[in-house]
Amino acid sequence: MAKVIKVKTGNKFEEIGSYSRIVAVDNWIFVSNTAGRNPATQQIPEDVGEQTLQVFANIERALASVDANLADVVASRVFIQDPADTHSVMTIVGDKFRGIDPASTVTCPPLGSTVYKVEIEVTAYRGASTADVEKVTVAP
Repeated sequence: MAKVIKVKTGNKFEEIGSYSRIVAVDNWIFVSNTAGRNPATQQIPEDVGEQTLQVFANIERALASVDANLADVVASRVFIQDPADTHSVMTIVGDKFRGIDPASTVTCPPLGSTVYKVEIEVTAYRGASTADVEKVTVAP
């Protein structure tokens, strides 16, 4: 029988929307779309780069709660409010995922509030960080 763990972080929106920050099903870990709200201060930085770094801090904290880390991420979905911020956000995403190289989707839809400049959702597999990885390059 599969073991399911549902993690809440105390964010009021998790209660309003009746969702979990993480749902882990055995080794598969699904992290909800995550914004850059600092959980201690409840503040959201205005700078898109600072917001992106806070998003990653929030995701890393959530992954740690189920004994996983950023290196276990196998897919990411990056939502950027303003297309003009894409380069700034993706530079940070690239730095965070360098060597991890998850499958990734990047899009620029409207987000739930204009204060959110970036949100990221990830899927991880516990143990992917220590798995034997074969890298393949497809020639043109």
